Amino acid sequence: MASLSADSPSEVVLAARVARQFYLEGVSKVDIADQLGISRFRVARLLDAARESGLVRIEIGLPGGLLDAALSAELCSVFGLRQAFVFNFPEDDPAALRQRLGEAAGEVLMDLLKSGDVLGLTWSRTLSGLTATLTQLPPCPIVQLTGAVPPPAGRDLLELVRGVARVSGGPAHVFYAPMLVDDPQTAVAIRRQGDIADAFALIPSVTIAVVSIGAWGPGLSTIYDAITDAERKELSALGVHAEIAGVFIGADGRPLATPLDNRMIVTPAPLLAKIPFVLAAAFDAAKCPAVWSAIKGGLVHGLVTHTSLARGLLSYGSA
Repeated sequence: MASLSADSPSEVVLAARVARQFYLEGVSKVDIADQLGISRFRVARLLDAARESGLVRIEIGLPGGLLDAALSAELCSVFGLRQAFVFNFPEDDPAALRQRLGEAAGEVLMDLLKSGDVLGLTWSRTLSGLTATLTQLPPCPIVQLTGAVPPPAGRDLLELVRGVARVSGGPAHVFYAPMLVDDPQTAVAIRRQGDIADAFALIPSVTIAVVSIGAWGPGLSTIYDAITDAERKELSALGVHAEIAGVFIGADGRPLATPLDNRMIVTPAPLLAKIPFVLAAAFDAAKCPAVWSAIKGGLVHGLVTHTSLARGLLSYGSA
């Protein structure tokens, strides 16, 4: 195995020269060999020795340290995610962190969305910041996946879908409807309305969906906060652990049938499960168990989150 010795300063300096040219200046191994009058095999051995001795330390990350690429890669490896993006934002101000995470999800979306895709969107307090950083998207259809839960602040779901569509230039398939209505008969009637029926007919063609994950607790899910205390207790007794786009899941990540299902205007669990790539934006380390369940159940293929949640998720998953 290649090694460097302090007893051979010339070899250490040579290794440093080779490493600087290769890693910092982008010079090929062949050109380095020609310039220094050594073989390309010796160049390769010197590079190996520089890494093994600590003369060269390679860190994976983006300028500014906002994206923790190493932690992102670890999430993919441990949980089998196809994509993960962990952002190292300051966490002393939860509202600012939530906003920046939504903006980061927008940046990720610009990277992932390609011509020919059909994008499905839901609303959450985190995703309300999605459009703030969008500058360009391919002209894809944008489909609303659920009815709306009235937000306490910020943009509502229709504005989110239309805002993304304005950047894309693609058609926006939106509708006016609440996520939860008073009775099943009203839900059936609403689902039959033209705009809603048209949007739901497009859901099987959605290739990428952007959602959020709600944990079953106060302040951790817009649905939890919107329903009655009796309904919360009833769903808790059924084993509801989290919700994704209005689909309730248990601790094992499997969708659960609940008494609210036939009153909700949401993408049914079987259709959500068939979307090829679901990207979830997850905010708040308290949601670690919920995020873990969503990943375990296979409903989430990509994750945008922040450092404390990512580290908590790794700890929770190894417990």
